[in-house]
Amino acid sequence: MPEAFTTRVLELRTGTGESVTDLTHACEEFLAETADGRDGLLNVFVPHATAGIALIETGAGSDNDLLAALHVLLPADDRYQHRHGSPGHGRDHVLPALVPPHATLPVVEGRLQLGTWQSVCLVDTNKDNPNRQVRLSFLGAPAL
Repeated sequence: MPEAFTTRVLELRTGTGESVTDLTHACEEFLAETADGRDGLLNVFVPHATAGIALIETGAGSDNDLLAALHVLLPADDRYQHRHGSPGHGRDHVLPALVPPHATLPVVEGRLQLGTWQSVCLVDTNKDNPNRQVRLSFLGAPAL
């Protein structure tokens, strides 16, 4: 019988620049290995104080538009009280209030239920931390 709850940690290298990393394929692979055709919920969580999870369209410029919008909302300058790290790093600690560090997504018959243009993405504006973890957790209905 499949486990009701399964979890896995992805180790990612996002580099030293701001990035939007598409996690959709990794989420689908995880579900293919663990969901066993069941309905349930996929939780995607980034255990970092300076990154978030977004559902956006990728590949058509929306990922760059998101980073540009974050620059308008959270300028990388010295206005922040949190001042360690690279200039403007305080903004990275405000980011999870706007781009939450988690998303819970429906799974039907073992498949992630996203809209046509939606992708699951890690949003990382922290240039000081190139290594990230993302925890994928599937909570599935009991097998019949």
